[in-house]
Amino acid sequence: MEQAWCSAQPRGIRLAVQITPNAKKTEVIGVLGDSLKLKLQAQPIEGRANEALIKYLSGELGVPKSALTITHGLTSKRKLVEVVSATLTPGQAARILLKQSN
Repeated sequence: MEQAWCSAQPRGIRLAVQITPNAKKTEVIGVLGDSLKLKLQAQPIEGRANEALIKYLSGELGVPKSALTITHGLTSKRKLVEVVSATLTPGQAARILLKQSN
């Protein structure tokens, strides 16, 4: 179940995300076009939003923070995040992040 925002990579998966910083709480809003839209409870200052994104995704996906790398968009609202995982599939990541039960 590959989605435009979540694709398989040789060493794991790649997530295309669009963030909105300075939110009341960190949460996934849903899919917007070809990216996963997230609100982050962090300011876009000195990398705080990037740190919050990595921390949130690692907690949700159950992988160590060291397994996540923002490969594109460090200073942009649109980012590509690579997740190194031998077991996580795009379908699993989509179900976890979108809170689907199937």
